[in-house]
Amino acid sequence: MEKTVIGSEEWVALPDLSIPAIKVRVDSGAKTSALHAVNIQPFQRNNETWVSFDVYPLQHNGKKMISCQAFVVDKRVIKSSTGNRENRYIIKTPVTIGNATWDIEMSLTNRDSMGYRMLFGREAMLGRMIVDPENSFMLGNYTKADIDQKYQTDITYKNGLKIGLLASNPELYSNKRIIEAGESRGHQIEFYNIRQCYMKLDAQRPEIHYRGGKILNDLDAVIPRIKPSMTFYGCTLTRHFESLNIFCLNTSAAIRQARDKIYSLQLLLKNGIEIPTTGFANSPLDTNDLINMVGGAPLIVKLLEGTQGKGVVLAETKKAAESVINAFKSLDANILVQEFIKEAGGKDLRLFVINGKVVAAIQRAAPPGEFRANVHLGGIATVIKPTAEEKKIAVRATKAMGLDVAGVDVIRSSKGPLLLEVNSSPGLEGIETATNLGIAEQMIMAIEKKLNWKPEA
Repeated sequence: MEKTVIGSEEWVALPDLSIPAIKVRVDSGAKTSALHAVNIQPFQRNNETWVSFDVYPLQHNGKKMISCQAFVVDKRVIKSSTGNRENRYIIKTPVTIGNATWDIEMSLTNRDSMGYRMLFGREAMLGRMIVDPENSFMLGNYTKADIDQKYQTDITYKNGLKIGLLASNPELYSNKRIIEAGESRGHQIEFYNIRQCYMKLDAQRPEIHYRGGKILNDLDAVIPRIKPSMTFYGCTLTRHFESLNIFCLNTSAAIRQARDKIYSLQLLLKNGIEIPTTGFANSPLDTNDLINMVGGAPLIVKLLEGTQGKGVVLAETKKAAESVINAFKSLDANILVQEFIKEAGGKDLRLFVINGKVVAAIQRAAPPGEFRANVHLGGIATVIKPTAEEKKIAVRATKAMGLDVAGVDVIRSSKGPLLLEVNSSPGLEGIETATNLGIAEQMIMAIEKKLNWKPEA
């Protein structure tokens, strides 16, 4: 048989599952193919095990959903590309690529955090395919119009909620996932750029408008995802939504509290939550006393307005600490100095809290040459099981801030877990990729619970 040359990505069809087109990542390094599936439920048919599941075949499009059933040929432990081991159902189903159709085995798993809804492994290609990794779609590509023609039915519920995502960049992974999750649960969810929203303050008819004059007063809920530079305007806008009795997943007051680094630390201490010893000053004259206050070098020096690891310096000696503090003095900046937890080994924990419950946790390790465990700087995230005390601290900290959703950063020390920060707009990419959990869906479900929403077909 002459082998077909395929690229690193191709379109395929799964006819027995009624999936007309799904983009696959061709991966000869993976043994078994994998299909994105949710709501996976085994059942018995004629004394055989079958499985029902839902497939959202188009990445970042929650409006298209296919409900499927398939015979289970096996159940086995599969190791993912992130190193996680998962016990998955294995099905056998025909696949169509180009003009050829044959049966392949596939595992079912949640691939929400992956770039492709299906992985095409080497077992499916044996004896049939040769991969040219420099090319894509060698057997044909589809335009958006082609895909729209193949998938014509959207998921809708008569009583689906109207949800606004209030943010700055629609291309961010987190924002795409939240929109996809809202659509997949039958809601109408729209992205609204904070800068393009404006308010009418009026005793009789207060309003919020979007570019072109669209009035947003009929929204059921808003998800504020406010970047630090837009905190003042974004929180003012969120507060106006609240005044219109529109539910906000994180209130303006809670966001402002979490954004104020000093006030948030003071709130944590007031609620009996341990933090690394911290000093705060505005261009201090007593540099030596400030250094001694936190136990001396090595120590961390932070600009109060810094974000995502910017404006953070590790001073390994007293002389280096004095130099950094004096440099920040020249900027007339507010600075934090904080004890350096050496035993943490450049690692911290990110616990994701929704409605008073830790729903996911990862450990972040600093890249070589760095002391900060920050994924924005190339840090590595791995799944970890937090202790009961760490989960308790994360929940208490989120409650102290008044947040519905938060990313809580904890560091392990010889004194026990210490809380570093509470983030009111935590990113989803690192934690969804590492844990393979649908955090965005859980955020939407938190809104549904708050509004007592139940679907009506």
